[in-house]
Parts: sequence; C-alpha cells; structure tokens
Amino acid sequence: MVIAVDFDGTIVEHKYPAIGRELPFATETLRMLIRDRHKLILWSVREGRLLDEAVEWCRERGVEFYAVNRDYPEERREHETFSRKLKADLFIDDRNIGGLPDWGTIYQMVRERSTWEEVLAQRNSSFEQTEAPKRKKKWGIF
Repeated sequence: MVIAVDFDGTIVEHKYPAIGRELPFATETLRMLIRDRHKLILWSVREGRLLDEAVEWCRERGVEFYAVNRDYPEERREHETFSRKLKADLFIDDRNIGGLPDWGTIYQMVRERSTWEEVLAQRNSSFEQTEAPKRKKKWGIF
C-alpha cells in the first residue's frame, strides 16, 4: 500500500516548529511497515528547512520515506504554493476523526487490512470473553 504519514502530532508530539518527542513505537512501526514493503510518504505541512529537519530526524531513526509531500520521488510540482492531495491508500494523521490510535493498533490495521470498526469489534468481543464470571449472591437479599 501507499501510506501517507503526518509528522507533527503523529510521529512526534506536536511542538511545531520544534520537533517534539517521538510518540511511543512510531519509528519502530514505520520501519516495520517499510520492511513489509509498503511505500511511505511523509505528508507534512512543514516546508523548507523545517521539512528537511523532519526528514533527517526520521532518517536518523532508520525511516526512509518513498517520497516527501508528493506522490512519488520524481514528481515535479508545477505550482509550489498549491496544496495538493496525495494519492495514497491510507493516511495516518493525528487529525483523524477520533484521533490517532496507538502505533501497535495502526500496524495491526495495516497488516490485517482491517478497519477501525473491525478492531473495536474484535476488542469488545475479546473483552466479553475474558470478563470475570458473576458472583453468586450469598444471601438472597439483593
């Protein structure tokens, strides 16, 4: 899959224009997605030096993106001031409806090609199966 990944608030805590602390397991999960042969695109509002810093920050942690703010590395941007929509199969962004799931859940969803609803249903089902048995009433009063 082609997966577009936001930077601030998604890979790192939102401290823009500074680079915040890494969110737990973010770069580890991104490396696993790359290992699984997904094409990752860094999709960020950052530009210029700030974008270069984010790309280098990821590179230092072993995350090499297929492309940055474009659909493929060789793509030429005809209108530099025009914000364009990427052609991706999946977008990972802290601004999703409902927020950003943890990176373990994100990896599970990509690996199993499951939806958020399917993950929640699976968790609810698992919770119901492991629920403690109800206690018998000792005194018939209640």
